[in-house]
Amino acid sequence: MARLAGVNLPKDKRIEYALPSIYGIGLTVARKILAQTGINPDTRAKDLTDAEVNKLREAIEKGGYRIEGELRRDIFNNIKRLKDISTYRGARHQKGLPVRGQRTKTNSRTRRGNVRRTTTSGRKKADQKT
Repeated sequence: MARLAGVNLPKDKRIEYALPSIYGIGLTVARKILAQTGINPDTRAKDLTDAEVNKLREAIEKGGYRIEGELRRDIFNNIKRLKDISTYRGARHQKGLPVRGQRTKTNSRTRRGNVRRTTTSGRKKADQKT
């Protein structure tokens, strides 16, 4: 089983598509790494030899890619900085609203929480007298 940067790569996927399971490596970077190391992108992750795994590990470390914990920490610190200097974007992060100018009247259910909204007044009907 191939393990890179603290992540177990999916066994049955081609290495080209297994590498993006590492946080911070996308498909383009994965293809670039495979071209550097000379590993066939069609190879399955379970079929990698130890030498190929070491080549990949070396290419990722020496390539200067920020991945996994380091990248998550950088992103968290950037958001924290925006909140600390009380920018508009920081305030949007604090409130849990969309940050990049999206509308909130009809969309952004995932960001605001999928609260069930009714089209009526929301009041209960009074009991009818018989």
